[in-house]
Amino acid sequence: MSELVKAKLKGLEGAEDIEFMFNPNQLAFSRSMSLEQSEGARTEQGLNKTSFKHPNPYSLKISGIPIDTYETGESAMSHVNKFKKAVEFADKGEGQKKRPPIYLFTWGQEKYICCFVKTLSYKLTMFLPNGTPVRATVDLDLEEIDYTIPQPGVSAGNPSESQRARDTRAARATP
Repeated sequence: MSELVKAKLKGLEGAEDIEFMFNPNQLAFSRSMSLEQSEGARTEQGLNKTSFKHPNPYSLKISGIPIDTYETGESAMSHVNKFKKAVEFADKGEGQKKRPPIYLFTWGQEKYICCFVKTLSYKLTMFLPNGTPVRATVDLDLEEIDYTIPQPGVSAGNPSESQRARDTRAARATP
């Protein structure tokens, strides 16, 4: 029998890791193409002419992430608050006070997406008699970013476009 490995948002640039209490049962990826359609320019069939701009970043939706602290009686908010910090400005690193924390979503050996948390929603679903929330579900929308993970002892310098592309691919494959 194999060891249970938890899904996590691995914090980059000093952001705190967020380990899921229970693993998700589904990961929903999506991506769209950015385009422009000119109303005045038409094809022979009468359709708007389309200019393809670029592919947009991948999105990852993880719904119904359970949090359950009933057995310990601790507030589920201690776990929810870690997710809440992910949709505030970073308090450390290069993005401090400029953008949200950056994460690498991993589960086992898979490194799925370098991202930020675009949307967080949560529901408190069970309470102790004193009002302490002990169960919650969290929904996340993660959005991919182009982020190169600095390698120890390597100067970034002024890389060429092809070097940046190679570094980006390497970053997606390295925690």
